[in-house]
Amino acid sequence: MSSTIRREPHEPGPLPATPRPRGRRRASSGRLQLLDELRDGLVLTERNLRQIPRVPELLVFSTIQPVIFVLLFSFVFGSAIPLPGGGNYREFLMAGIFTQTVAFSTGSTAVGLAEDLSKGLVDRFRSLPMARSAVLVGRTVADLFRTLFVVLVMGICGFLVGWRIHGGLPAALAAGALLLLFGFAMSWVGAWIGLSVPNPEVANTAGFIWLFPLTFLSNAFVPAQGMPTWLQKVVEWNPVTATVTACRELFGNPNPFVNVDSLPGRHPVVMSLSYSLLVLVVFVPLAVRKYRSASSR
Repeated sequence: MSSTIRREPHEPGPLPATPRPRGRRRASSGRLQLLDELRDGLVLTERNLRQIPRVPELLVFSTIQPVIFVLLFSFVFGSAIPLPGGGNYREFLMAGIFTQTVAFSTGSTAVGLAEDLSKGLVDRFRSLPMARSAVLVGRTVADLFRTLFVVLVMGICGFLVGWRIHGGLPAALAAGALLLLFGFAMSWVGAWIGLSVPNPEVANTAGFIWLFPLTFLSNAFVPAQGMPTWLQKVVEWNPVTATVTACRELFGNPNPFVNVDSLPGRHPVVMSLSYSLLVLVVFVPLAVRKYRSASSR
């Protein structure tokens, strides 16, 4: 008796997967992570912008203050402040008012983050699956949009009092970009301050008190030629002076400078850009690190 042996057909197993280069996988993962961080930041930017209609007084008073500065310096102090080499003081003034306004965005960012921290919102955000930098990006970008609106209103006010742009539209847009970059950089300083202080009241003081000497020890409102020699050096290397001088150059407005042969005098646009990038390089990591260790108070 013979027995037939039944053989099962051979089924080839799955082919071994071709190993993918680790570098490509890491690059793809890095791109996805960056997209996720941008998406989270945009979501929180929208959340912060939606709060503006709920508290319109914040936008109104943020706009009124620089307009008051324009009117005050134009009509009260303008006739008493001569410009070296002559020129229209109101055209000289506007770049300084613009720069002061964007610099003061530091205070609003500091207070906003301090309020979120005191209300426990930061702890809630930290418990969600989102990028750690999203809260800070959302706050600073939303403040940037608010600053843009205020600058546009100030520009209209400046035209009404006699300010004109003589450097052409591309140069004026470049000046606006420098202003917004400087304001964005200063907002990250405010983010670090807001996460470092115990409550919003302290944030309101800490976010503004150092800005007054920074802006007034510059050529924003008066030419530096009438200041003491040692103070002229401080004014010359002030980041606010660099941005103000760059904007005046791009706007084609009167631009008296103490030492035109110095680096800030010869290359104000480069100096303004360098100062803004330096502030971002220093304070973005500091603010993100502070956010990681922050807890509700």
